[in-house]
Amino acid sequence: MKQLCSIFFIVVITAATTLPVQADDTMTCTKTSEQEIAALFDRWNASLATLDPDKVVANYAPDAVLLPTVSNKPRTNPEEIRDYFVHFLEKKPQGHIDFRIIKIGCNSALDTGLYTFTLHDTKGKTQKVAARYSYVYEYLNGQWLIEHHHSSALPESVRVK
Repeated sequence: MKQLCSIFFIVVITAATTLPVQADDTMTCTKTSEQEIAALFDRWNASLATLDPDKVVANYAPDAVLLPTVSNKPRTNPEEIRDYFVHFLEKKPQGHIDFRIIKIGCNSALDTGLYTFTLHDTKGKTQKVAARYSYVYEYLNGQWLIEHHHSSALPESVRVK
């Protein structure tokens, strides 16, 4: 009986330590390229041009986190992200990538770098804001969505063209 319990214990421990590894081995990684990941910013930027916050929010995963440039409040659900863009879109923002590094993983990708936004006030005056950014994308339900987006104005003065 003691020997049977020992064998049972070894079987249970072996199964418990190998099952998670086996589950990871079955994951299928979606093929992508740096060009496809770079185009995700263009898709997001084009959604800004619509001035429709719902079109912008459609780029984000349901559990996405947004750490925005012009708000101190982290946005952690679609309603909060939408609220941020309702107000940000009033400035008719358009972004331009100045520098980027893209790294690709299994069903995830990182696009990080520097961008410049052109913003318009209610009197039509334009302002350029240089910022650093990071987008973490996740391949979810057949599409690439933003899982995490951080943007912050550059802390040092820069001359924006």
